[in-house]
Amino acid sequence: MDVGNPRVVLASSSPARKAVLRAAGVFPDVLVPGVDEVFSAPDTARRVCEIARLKGAAAREMIGETPGEPTVLIAADTMLDIDGVSYGKPHDMDVARQRLHAMSGGSGVLYTGHYVAVAMAGGRWRELVDVAATTVRFASMTDDEIEAYLDTGEPLEVAGSFTIDGLGGPFVAGIEGDPSNVVGLSLPLLRLMLARLDVSWTSLWGTRAILLKQH
Repeated sequence: MDVGNPRVVLASSSPARKAVLRAAGVFPDVLVPGVDEVFSAPDTARRVCEIARLKGAAAREMIGETPGEPTVLIAADTMLDIDGVSYGKPHDMDVARQRLHAMSGGSGVLYTGHYVAVAMAGGRWRELVDVAATTVRFASMTDDEIEAYLDTGEPLEVAGSFTIDGLGGPFVAGIEGDPSNVVGLSLPLLRLMLARLDVSWTSLWGTRAILLKQH
């Protein structure tokens, strides 16, 4: 299925996910579907897939079941798994503090569920859901470092209470797997999912990416 140069829609309020796509030459429109991030799946990998699918389904309703132009829709959800326990965004200072102390000097697996749907102009959607996993090793943090990091507010609104592309980067000792997945979207996985839907990754680059390269 040749979708030409499709409209790309990112169903996420995450500036990090948007930045990952833009750095890779993809300039998405952003939709933020209102979804309660509840799950019934028994493990972290299936939980993030379940929530990603819910976000994608909500965004599809916003766009319509038969888009007026070729469209690629991307939704995602991320959680950190430590010893079988799933950690999303803490939202609370005390919760984030406890997590950072527990993570310090240890490791976890960062799972991101990816939902991708593709539709031709006037056609119906085809969809896939898949998951990427990256092991993250955390540096040992002092109490003062944890408190200083908490004071920035960053750990409260990110999955697992840390970032690799922001203020939390110096506290990540190493990773095993795809680094873009830790930011919130696995570019290699997205490329493969699109290929399974007969869409080439390079078709998403578009005119803006070419102009960006020229300048």
